[in-house]
Amino acid sequence: MNRGPNNQLADLFALTGWSKGELARLVNRRGAQAGQQQLSTDTSRVRRWMERGEIPRDPVPRILAALFSEQLGRVVTPEDLGFHRERPSGHGSHRRESDASRPAPGQTAAVLTEFTGMDLMLNRRGLMGASTALAAGAVIANPLYDWMRSPAALPPTEGSATIVRNPHALPALDYYEAGPVGEDEVVALEESVDVFRRWDASRGGGLQRKAVVGQLNEVGSMLTYDHPDHLRRRLWSVAANLSVLAGWMSHDVGLEPTAQRYFVMAVHSAREADDRPRASEALARAARQMVHLGRAGDALDLMRVADAGAGEEALPRTRAMLRTVEAWAHASLGHSQATRRTLGEAEDLFAQDTGEAGPSWLQFFDLADLHGMEALTYRTLADHDPNAAALAQRHALLALQLREGGHERSKLFDHISMASACYLANKPDEAHRYAQLALSSTGEMSSHRTWHRLRQMYRLTAPYTRMPEVAHLRAQISKAMPRQPRPQII
Repeated sequence: MNRGPNNQLADLFALTGWSKGELARLVNRRGAQAGQQQLSTDTSRVRRWMERGEIPRDPVPRILAALFSEQLGRVVTPEDLGFHRERPSGHGSHRRESDASRPAPGQTAAVLTEFTGMDLMLNRRGLMGASTALAAGAVIANPLYDWMRSPAALPPTEGSATIVRNPHALPALDYYEAGPVGEDEVVALEESVDVFRRWDASRGGGLQRKAVVGQLNEVGSMLTYDHPDHLRRRLWSVAANLSVLAGWMSHDVGLEPTAQRYFVMAVHSAREADDRPRASEALARAARQMVHLGRAGDALDLMRVADAGAGEEALPRTRAMLRTVEAWAHASLGHSQATRRTLGEAEDLFAQDTGEAGPSWLQFFDLADLHGMEALTYRTLADHDPNAAALAQRHALLALQLREGGHERSKLFDHISMASACYLANKPDEAHRYAQLALSSTGEMSSHRTWHRLRQMYRLTAPYTRMPEVAHLRAQISKAMPRQPRPQII
């Protein structure tokens, strides 16, 4: 059937520098290496994929995904190439038309293993780099709006075809197929998430990102097997938590499109676990990424869905966290009244916290983090409304007083927020002290976000360059600052 031109494939093909004949030869060679000697791809077939939208049979889409990943130095999935999976058929596969944006559980598990497998492959071969394409907020938010508020997917039933297994393991993906697990294994996986989370909070995402991705790859493989419902949901929760961590760590080291894909996978995994608040928190992470990249409008699109989809089961502290992200987006746009109102709502919601433990992922958002986010938000607003600088200083000081051990990255950010607010408030002497504390800590972090915020602080030192200590600080920052291109957002 003629589906029309496959622009996704054509656009990515144009970036590779290959000819159609060269791509055909690469597909045949890689297929032979994987034991698929029957492949006979030629130039005309490649042309039909692009011009007519023909979809090749498995394993060709996965071979193409591996080849494009290697050539472009970033993870490319069959879906990125325009080869969308057919929905599984059979008992249990019927879905409402309004639910069309939701992948089947087996599809989500297959994407997890595919994406993480290629991520690990690119890391191992030293090919991983920042891609140039990042989806806009509405592209993610609009298809998810109704789905986030709908019931979670039903668990697979006996004899259903919702479990997707791939019979052809491509060596290039280093694919490992895990087996079903029991209670003890799930407990161990849940504990490993806490270990990774503590490491990330302490030292940044660079040093443990590969370990998190590898663990997520393992969990994705586990989810291709039938498990009792209570274990299935817990495994999906582990997948959601690891996906958020993989996304946050990727964002922390500047792999922005990769981070975005992990955040979206976290949303799907959380919804399979029937955990709407976790799905909303994953979207809030994606929104924070957008604000960081200067796309506050996209962040508000994402927060609209996160807030609508959180569900009645969301704790007040969860809703407070969502409000702080929304407020930061408003501050970036210079919406002074909306920023102050939204932060006031966040404080009111946090005050309603009953002290119940809540999920493990929520524990990072304590009173120190509330003040830290308020400091960052008011410091951002101070670029548009100078009166906000004093509020930023007050909240940064409270955050620093409340920070406990193990949150060194957040403490570093508090120092930067405090220094920046002091520069904006024309207090260069006080700012210099906190700026030096921030700079002295950056060497201990594997976090590109620290440099991004230092760049913002550096900009604020410009009016004080005649002061010797400020000139010296600027020289220190310039010498230590890495060069990193910003991704394009489409």
